[in-house]
Parts: sequence; C-alpha cells; structure tokens
Amino acid sequence: MTTLLYNINELLQIREQNVSKVAGAEMATLPTLKNSYLVIENDTIAAFGEMKDCPSTPFDLKMNAAGKTVLPAWCDSHTHLVYAGNRVQEFVDRINGLSYEEIANKGGGILNSAKKLNATSEDDLYEQSKIRVLEVMRQGTGAIEIKSGYGLTVEGELKMLRVIKRLAQHFPIAIKATFLGAHAFPTEYKENHSDYIALLINEMLPKIAQEELASFIDVFLETGYFSVEETNVLLEAGKRYGLLPKVHVNQFTTINGIKACVDHNALSVDHLEIVSEADIEALKNSETMPVALPLCSYFISIPYTPARLLLNAGLPLALASDFNPGTTPSGNMNFVVATACIKMKMTPEEAINAATLNGAYAMGIAETHGSITVGKKANLILTKPIDSYYQLPYEFGSNLIDKVFINGEIINS
Repeated sequence: MTTLLYNINELLQIREQNVSKVAGAEMATLPTLKNSYLVIENDTIAAFGEMKDCPSTPFDLKMNAAGKTVLPAWCDSHTHLVYAGNRVQEFVDRINGLSYEEIANKGGGILNSAKKLNATSEDDLYEQSKIRVLEVMRQGTGAIEIKSGYGLTVEGELKMLRVIKRLAQHFPIAIKATFLGAHAFPTEYKENHSDYIALLINEMLPKIAQEELASFIDVFLETGYFSVEETNVLLEAGKRYGLLPKVHVNQFTTINGIKACVDHNALSVDHLEIVSEADIEALKNSETMPVALPLCSYFISIPYTPARLLLNAGLPLALASDFNPGTTPSGNMNFVVATACIKMKMTPEEAINAATLNGAYAMGIAETHGSITVGKKANLILTKPIDSYYQLPYEFGSNLIDKVFINGEIINS
C-alpha cells in the first residue's frame, strides 16, 4: 500500500534519525517544510520534500492536503488508561472542598479504583479500556504508555497487565506497559510496608517477567506513599527483571526523589509540579526525561510543572496526559498541548516537541515514533484547513483534526 499526501501546507517536526530528543533552547525550534508532500509505504514514512520534487509515480491512494498541516501523532508517555468504572463522586467531593488527601482518607483515591478493579472481570476490564484506546487514537494519539497500579494484589496487577498486553495485540497504536504495583499501600499493609514490598518483589515481579507483561517499573515516590528508601529497593528489584524505571515523583512535595531516580538511570520522572534547585541539578547531564502532566494540575487545582524553570536550565521536557479516573479523566493530548501553552507558558513549538519527539523518548520508542523521519512509523495527524499550527493550542475547544494515520492507515474516516 502506497499513499501520497500532496500540497501539504506545512509539514511539522522534520528530524534526522539521530535526533531522539530536544532540550532547553532547542525546544523552541520546530523544523517545518511548507508546500510539501509525504509518501507512505505500508506502515512507514518513505519520503517527503517540497512539492516541486513530488514524485509522479502511481500510488494506491493520493490525498490533496491543500491548506492542511501534517504532524506526527501524539506520543502519550504516561497514562493509567486501564481502569474499572469511574470516580465521579470524588469530582464532586473536590468541588465541595475536600483535598486529595482527605478523599484518600475516606476510602477514595487509588484504593477506590483498586476495589472496583478487583471486582471486575478481565474481559469486562478489556471492553471498558478498549473504548478509551479508540477514543485517544481518534484524538491523534499514535503511541501510549499504560500503567498497572489499580490492582494492588497479585491477581489484580496481573489482570491489568494482561489487559494492556491484549490491547497491544489488537490495536495498531504502539502500547508500552508499566508495572505500578507500588501505586499505594493496600489497607491491610498500611502499617506493614515491608510485607507489601516483599509481595511486589517476590510474587508479582517474577510472574510479570515470566509472562513478559511490562517494559517499565514505576513507583509513586511521594510523602505518604513510597519513600526514597522503599523506591530504591523496588527499582533495583525491577531492574533485575529487566524493567526500566519510570517514576511518579514531586507531585506534592520534594524529598530528594528525583536524584534517586536519576541515580537509577530512570527513563523519565513524571509530575514535577514541585521542583527545587537540587532537583534541577540532579537532572542536568542525565539521560532522564522530565514529564509534565498539565491536565492533572488543571483538574485537581494543584500547581503546574514549572516548564520555564526546567527549559531555562537547559533540560528537556515531555508532555503526557496522565489519563486516569481520579485526577485526569481525559487522554486528549490536544488539550494537553493547549494547557501547556496557556497555563505553563510553553510556546506552541515547545509543546509540540514535548508531546511528540520527547514523548516518544520518554517511552523508549524515539527510534520509530515522534517525528517526520524517513523510516519511522507513519503515525500522522492531518489537520483541517488552518492558517497556522498555532491554532492547535489557540482553538483549544475545537477539533481541528481531519484524519489520523496509524501505521499508514486512516483510522477515523
């Protein structure tokens, strides 16, 4: 199958194969090509260039993209998309003044989701999750990371990871799985952390490795959840089973968790709503990608990741949705990009870089996703006619997507 997109008004995020991420001032530059064409062969970007060089050979499909923009599909590197039911009552509780901690203390939060998930069959969980995957694909997401963490039992965590694996087998979108058994301490282990950590290490991790259910390990490293010391133990155990760290950290407090993650060569550190100078120093000269989750800040009214502070320090930054039932019930990466521009004062160029190339890096797939590069997957967004890609965050409430290509095929026509 060969496809030609021609008369493209502007082709965004053109990169050489050796560019896997951008940082600091580089993030303000988004390489583009106007009046261009792009060739897809099967599932791969085969060529692109100026219209004056457009090939005249036959194609199976030719599409006139006059007035339209083409950019890579979004790479969402942090989600909890597999969950049961919802937590809509907590939404109302927050409106009525309850804090995240108060909701958790009355049985809400992560433990609420765990209770619902453990009462849900694997097939039912798959059917609920399938609807969400289809939704985010139509919204332009071409790669996504999905975490466990709402089981908090051996059976529940394995159930979640098996559903993630099943989604990856049945949908063309690139899906990466993360083991987040250390999302919270179950009620029965609230005063006995060591036994739950032993359960994670001695029972869950061997089964996950045996069934090849995850690529990454995550921990909610936060005051009141998992300490730096506990995180160190868990990340070391995960690495013994070949799981690379991707860690929740600095959502509410800073407790030297970022340095610990960097010391473990974490692929990413996610949230970072609270950042200290020591955290920034720890990230400098590391290969760890900071990941901001602006929709979480938007939904539960906590501070936004200080993007300008990170970028001015020369660091990279990725954007992800944090799609989950409690604090971010949306996987719409278009709104993520808009919110980053509006609330975090990122430029459109910075936000698009963060949600494509750097997002791909933060889930370990920058070699195949995240930019318009010959040889990468043909995961693309074709916009409706627009004057400028600045309209994508500017018209934050409008759907400006005409078509989405995943592996070279149109999935939303």
